[in-house]
Amino acid sequence: MEHYEHVITSIVAMVVALGIVLAAGKPKIMPSKLQFVIETYVNFCKSMVVENIGEQGLRYLPLIASIGLFVFFGNVMELLPFVDAPTGNINTTLALTLIVFFLYHFEGFRVNGIGYIKHFMGPIKALAPFFFIIEIMSHLGRVVSLSLRLFANMKGGAILLISIIGVLIGNPFTLAVSPIVLVFLITIKVLAIVLQAFIFMILSTIYIAGAVVHEEH
Repeated sequence: MEHYEHVITSIVAMVVALGIVLAAGKPKIMPSKLQFVIETYVNFCKSMVVENIGEQGLRYLPLIASIGLFVFFGNVMELLPFVDAPTGNINTTLALTLIVFFLYHFEGFRVNGIGYIKHFMGPIKALAPFFFIIEIMSHLGRVVSLSLRLFANMKGGAILLISIIGVLIGNPFTLAVSPIVLVFLITIKVLAIVLQAFIFMILSTIYIAGAVVHEEH
């Protein structure tokens, strides 16, 4: 069962994210605090997408916003004792990355047709085969870097946090200051959780933009 824990926690993260969005309800003239937070988040995602892709990029807003919520709540589980965050498992981060990878290539062909191949040929026709190989390797490298970045930061952060807590609790000399240190560490961890979610969102947006935005833009 432990081999599938990341699947269970992934489902939990999706249910929590969906539940919060549904709890916010329909837009109102006087929004609740939860609705205000959700609207602020959506407007932030909208601004990021439009800034990088343009108005046509709004079709990708649901995807980017959903990825951000999933990664955020998946990361938050890192703070729960005896729970392995789904984003601390390479299978989860790789699956997310492959969704983005295949989507932006699909959209590249949908928007540009067969001309999308020109994105891989470089500016010099004589060196097109060379550039093509380099570009293919570069795009495959995105899969590795995007999935490993999130996984390594979440997994490494969890191991470091557990190790430091173990040292603080196990040593009578550091036990007295452990509450202060723990508050500091958790604060840093929360910042890392938000930052990693943002990084995954912005890189996904940039990759999509590179595939669908015409050169003249």
